[in-house]
Amino acid sequence: MARSAMSKSAERTAQAAVLALLLATPALSEPLGLGRPATPAEIAAWDIDVRPDGTGLPEGQGDVATGEELFNEVCAACHGDFGEGLGLYPALAGGEGTLTTTIGRPTKSIGSFVPYLSTIFDFVHRAKPFDDAQSYSDDEVYALVAYLLFLNDLVDEDFILGQDSFTSIRLPNEDGFFDDDRAVSERPGFSRPPCMQGCGAPVSVTSRGIADVTPEN
Repeated sequence: MARSAMSKSAERTAQAAVLALLLATPALSEPLGLGRPATPAEIAAWDIDVRPDGTGLPEGQGDVATGEELFNEVCAACHGDFGEGLGLYPALAGGEGTLTTTIGRPTKSIGSFVPYLSTIFDFVHRAKPFDDAQSYSDDEVYALVAYLLFLNDLVDEDFILGQDSFTSIRLPNEDGFFDDDRAVSERPGFSRPPCMQGCGAPVSVTSRGIADVTPEN
């Protein structure tokens, strides 16, 4: 009994100490004196995204022939000589019309799936090459993207991609995407009280089958 009483007393003392400490701690809204403002150079190094209208594009230009040399040197080992994809590395060209096919899996390439040229430019600029991201010069990024457009039959072999020609390119699947409208199209349906009974026509089993998808070994 004595030990129990002492334990309770010690616990109460600890709780009182914690409460006193919390009351003495300044409000979290006050500056803590940690860190420093980012420098303009640090912000510029991070803020490199490119928008569909060309906002954020760096100065420079690149032609298809230069892009082909870079692609063959660095990219073809994973994506194939003509962007057809190898192993787990995705195809960058081809696949036109496969998004609507009912047989097999669609090929989601630049020409068949990607909606905007800025998506490709931003990804190459930000994340490539695979083992040394952001080591390409701006001119090299332009050249590589120009060659990728050529592989997808979207430009001629003498095409030069730059700030002036960037917005003239429209990818085939641009109209295949739409703005997220779930706040209007779905939220009302999920916001009303749920139906608990008599919510729809009765469901009946019309056929039965065996889903034998487990390997024997």
